[in-house]
Amino acid sequence: MKQIIFCLFALILSKNINAQDNDTKVVLITLDGLRWQELFSGADPLLVANKEYVHDTTGLKNKFWKPTSKARREVLMPFVWNTVSKMGQIHGNRELGSKVDLTNKMWFSYPGYNEILTGKADDARIDSNDKIPNPNTTILELANTDERYKNKVAAFGSWDVFPFIVNEERSGVPVNGGFEIAKGDNLSEREKFLNHLQPKIPSPWSTVRLDAFTHYYAIEHMKKNHSALTYIAYGETDDFAHDGNYEAYLKSAYNTDALLKNLYDFTQEDPFYKDNTLFIITTDHGRGTEPLETWKSHGEKIKGAGQVWMILFGKGISAKGEISTPEQLHSTQIAPTIIKALNFTKQPKSMTGKPLSLGEK
Repeated sequence: MKQIIFCLFALILSKNINAQDNDTKVVLITLDGLRWQELFSGADPLLVANKEYVHDTTGLKNKFWKPTSKARREVLMPFVWNTVSKMGQIHGNRELGSKVDLTNKMWFSYPGYNEILTGKADDARIDSNDKIPNPNTTILELANTDERYKNKVAAFGSWDVFPFIVNEERSGVPVNGGFEIAKGDNLSEREKFLNHLQPKIPSPWSTVRLDAFTHYYAIEHMKKNHSALTYIAYGETDDFAHDGNYEAYLKSAYNTDALLKNLYDFTQEDPFYKDNTLFIITTDHGRGTEPLETWKSHGEKIKGAGQVWMILFGKGISAKGEISTPEQLHSTQIAPTIIKALNFTKQPKSMTGKPLSLGEK
């Protein structure tokens, strides 16, 4: 009898442990084309007062210029450097020997997002930003085929190519991308308001909406549906850079930092996400630095455009702050890391990267 009771207790304990292991939520975030130089050093001294790229040089310097790179980055992205750095890890400061690189050789958006989401570069088939359904399987699609996460996966992107990158039709993963509105029979009052407001606020671009809409559509979805894996792709930084508008580029980075804080604060107020969510933030590509005008651009001909970065915090992440020891990480490691966090039984052979080791002290 004692043996039977012991076996039942062990079975219940095992189920509880497995339930806890499977209870991690993941929020993957990308900031399109944000350079590691601004992330780690703040406003660029060669650009912040350059009248070719800044309309109000005095105003921009008053807002973002400080005498040291540490102070500049803190004023540009205060949530990242005053809060996240104390509870997570920030990789990619090449001046300290921490390197994060793409493995694809295209160094522009679709190939970068494919690499992040699938764990493998595909230069043979993903060689443009055309609206072609992704032939590769993303981590979002993999999760949506798992019975534990079925219909608990969602993506939100400012760029209108994301429904194709995620392959919404094949994957069954709902993607609110570009200028799409929230859909369904149980829209919240805020979703109805966003649907009403978005068409009335013109975007500077024909294929990218303003990030605030992407952000709040994502928040509302998470409130209602409690998605276990959520992907949010902000886009403004890249497009303002392409426009050669350094003033707007910096202000967008600053605003996005505030959106990240808002997202984190929401998860800490919701019992479903509180202290149980892994956050991974990265970018799809870098930008140039020399000659100076190449800060506007990226692609295989732009030196340094394959240099990226990663920020990780939340469940399972040890607090190491800014990584200041030599390392080499790649964007292909993000999808396998999510697979590990969600406790998949095995990693698909198509993924070439290894999961990041992030829990060690």
